Amino acid sequence: MGGAIMRLNLHHLHLFHAIAQDGTLTGAAARLNISQSAVSTQLRALEASLGHDLFKRRGRGLILTEAGRIALDHADTIFRTASDLTATLGEAGRARSRVRVGALATLSRNFQMQFLKPLLNTPDLEVSVQSGVQDDLLRGLEDLSLDVVLTNLAPARDAQTPWLIHAIDEQPVSLIEAPARIAGRLTGRGDDLGALLRDMPLILPSPQTAIRAGFDALAARLGVTPIIAAEADDMAMLRLLVREDAGLGVIPPIVARDELASGRLVEVKRLEGITESFFAVTRARRFPNPYLAELLKVARAT
Repeated sequence: MGGAIMRLNLHHLHLFHAIAQDGTLTGAAARLNISQSAVSTQLRALEASLGHDLFKRRGRGLILTEAGRIALDHADTIFRTASDLTATLGEAGRARSRVRVGALATLSRNFQMQFLKPLLNTPDLEVSVQSGVQDDLLRGLEDLSLDVVLTNLAPARDAQTPWLIHAIDEQPVSLIEAPARIAGRLTGRGDDLGALLRDMPLILPSPQTAIRAGFDALAARLGVTPIIAAEADDMAMLRLLVREDAGLGVIPPIVARDELASGRLVEVKRLEGITESFFAVTRARRFPNPYLAELLKVARAT
């Protein structure tokens, strides 16, 4: 085994990784910008050094053998370690430390600030925040251009993407509205939940969210068909719609914390059993960002 390791060519391993991802010699050659014959020759050299065939043909494509699957698993580990090393040394050479945060574009800004607050005003520390869709943010986490992703959608984990998913908060969800709507509510209806959901125009999160799934289940239990005035997947937009008195909002109070504190909005009723969970997603690193480790510890403790 020691001799095989000594003969292992990392360039050949990179080529093998490209073939495994594409499934064809032609596709790997195009990706690496070399000839197909060169790909074939170097693959044979790698197989000879390891003493095993790494692929077998199926139709026009290639599939991994058992030895190939083992080799791919180790190749992934090698390349992740190399990326980690490059990123860590790149950060070590900076005069100021950085924490690079990716946040789901639709996530509550108040939650983001609550998470980041312990880092603010830290000497010689730069905090960068990038908003985007979850798939793009996770790719940034994978290639180490981000240290952590904040989301309310826990990503799936598998052997290729072994995310570390930290549950850092769970917020209640309430019916929230403008004071003018309360003043104009018909006498006698009160705050009966069934009546509110049946008779009032509602501002709801979009159907693919966990909050909406919980709300739809609640409405079904109560036998209510809600009047939907508006839907949005952006918490900031939901808050603005409620503030403009477009309807009764189904949102976490943290989203409208400032408006609730000032009296511009009012929490009418807590929706028991419906919550929004918040997650910080990281990836395993041999040299994790020390500021991030402390931040996660504080977030879990609050």
